Amino acid sequence: MIHHTHDRYSFVAQEDRCAPRTKLTIPGQLRASGGRAFQTVVHDLSISGFSAAALNRMHEGQLCWLTLPGLESLQAQVVWWESCMVGCAFSELLSPIVHESILARYSGDGAYRSY
Repeated sequence: MIHHTHDRYSFVAQEDRCAPRTKLTIPGQLRASGGRAFQTVVHDLSISGFSAAALNRMHEGQLCWLTLPGLESLQAQVVWWESCMVGCAFSELLSPIVHESILARYSGDGAYRSY
């Protein structure tokens, strides 16, 4: 049963990755395991992960923590790094309510979205 749950998580995460994403500009801080926090800008956010600016190379599988305004640090794992951008998967899926709240604050046009 545990194996099935993991498969379901993977499926949901993969489905979410294929869903339309809102291009955003969210200021935040990113800290890699064993490193110091640095200022970043999140450009892409879903309930399963994000992509953000990262000038220094980050390595696949590396743990990191993303801090967004008004939120606790969110643990994630690096999935890819390319051309000063990093893509990470959250260790736990982001609450849809929190996700919606962030989108509403930073989507730019001020329109409230209901998915």
